[in-house]
Amino acid sequence: MNAFMLAHFGIAEFGTFLLGTIFIVLLPGPNSMYVLSVAARRGVRAGYQGACGVFLGDAILMVLSAAGVASLLKASPALFYVVKYIGAAYLAWIGLQMLRGALRSWRARQAGESVEQAKAAADESHPFKKALVISLLNPKAILFFISFFIQFVDPHTALPALSFVVLGLVCQVCSFLYLTTIIFVGARLAAAFRARRRLAAGMSSGVGAMFIGFSAKLATATLN
Repeated sequence: MNAFMLAHFGIAEFGTFLLGTIFIVLLPGPNSMYVLSVAARRGVRAGYQGACGVFLGDAILMVLSAAGVASLLKASPALFYVVKYIGAAYLAWIGLQMLRGALRSWRARQAGESVEQAKAAADESHPFKKALVISLLNPKAILFFISFFIQFVDPHTALPALSFVVLGLVCQVCSFLYLTTIIFVGARLAAAFRARRRLAAGMSSGVGAMFIGFSAKLATATLN
């Protein structure tokens, strides 16, 4: 994008925004870790199903941010905490499910159960729906989008909503590139997991523990 186009869209300091977005996208979070775990267990197609849930969830949060829901959350702490605790409980539930799946896989290995049987037992989820819910049940994300994006919107622009749309699209492109990389890395790991059940169980346990950590972090989040 050249300077004229950026000015037309009411965007200031685009280079700084892009650099900040890249760093933020690269930070490990529940969305990316879930997509990685799905791709590692179920392959590229399931990984992209999860990624699509993330994209839709983030897009909805961006629209809500632009529509003023961030102000509503700040003005209504009770609503913020309700959404926050529901999201934290959901992340904890996913983490526990992953730990149970890892234990089931380990027991299947001890009992000599086939890889296909263990995989079928662990794959009862719907990646798109789970990723969508993970993304949506995070009120801090709405506050983040509004507080981060607003820094790069020209206060004199006539169409601030258009600026938010452009910044959101850039953020989604960065997220798509990162999640695509994660998906193919996960798919490569899948081959190793098929041959090494212990490794698969260890990875599921690690990601499950991370989700419980994400849950605790969200549960202790504040409006400030």
